[in-house]
Amino acid sequence: MTISVFDCRMCGHCCQGRGGIVASAPEQERLAAFLGLDVAQFRERFTEPQGKKTVLRCGDDGYCIFFDRDKACTVHPAKPDVCRAWPFFRGNLADAVSWELAQDYCPGIVAESGHAEFVRVGLAYVLDSGLAKSGREDEAGALRVADLCGKTEES
Repeated sequence: MTISVFDCRMCGHCCQGRGGIVASAPEQERLAAFLGLDVAQFRERFTEPQGKKTVLRCGDDGYCIFFDRDKACTVHPAKPDVCRAWPFFRGNLADAVSWELAQDYCPGIVAESGHAEFVRVGLAYVLDSGLAKSGREDEAGALRVADLCGKTEES
């Protein structure tokens, strides 16, 4: 993905970290279909419980089980929403300091764009990608744009 504020380098930094990639039931279904498995097979082979959530397993190297250093994400077309959203996470959109810290971690964030432009492009991206809702939709678990910016509808 190339966006004026983000140019993914496929380095895998965002794919690293045990228990960090939550996979909801619809995401598990999408991944299972992509891999040609039924959901039960997918869960058994590629996920583990973490509290009340289901997360993708990591390999011995600490990277997501679907990350390959030579190929990057091997399930890219079906990847979980949390992966689709990176780097446009609530903290990075709502807080310039978080955005600056994320630049130390992710070489694809274009610092020269400035935080205001990052927020503008990021909000449009999460809306266009169906990763957030724009208004008062009450869909269970849906993230609203106001939530991304740390604002209420009345702010």
